[in-house]
Amino acid sequence: MSRIVDVSVRHPRTKVSTISVVRLVHALDKLRGYRCPEGALSIAFLGDKETAKLHDDFLGDPTVTDVITFVGEDHPGEPFAGEICVNIDQARRAAKEHKVTLSTELRLYVAHGWLHLSGLRDSNKKESAAMRVGEAVAISHLDKLGTKLTVRD
Repeated sequence: MSRIVDVSVRHPRTKVSTISVVRLVHALDKLRGYRCPEGALSIAFLGDKETAKLHDDFLGDPTVTDVITFVGEDHPGEPFAGEICVNIDQARRAAKEHKVTLSTELRLYVAHGWLHLSGLRDSNKKESAAMRVGEAVAISHLDKLGTKLTVRD
């Protein structure tokens, strides 16, 4: 499957290569053991303010978060897998804390959202543990394929 990936970077200071995001999603789509629904996928790279507003509007929580995932709809003619909203500002803080690059942290966030669309949750300890395993498998898969995100700050 070679899905359509719509990439939107709505952050004032950071640029993310659209082609690198598309390649990342296509690589994740080949991951065994996890299946993201068929259809187009939207990925938006946002800042703190817009992410907090989405978090409040849709989940009733006005705090800043790293990734928000919206499950799509399975229309026969035009299935839509969903949307992954990634907070670049949070990724920047986490990258500094974990001593990794912004690109590495953003790649993790996209994988995290993709795993949510595949059915993984993280609302309790058991689910979070399964999500951490999924993230490790996804990142290892991406590393083996040499799949990276190209980010310019």
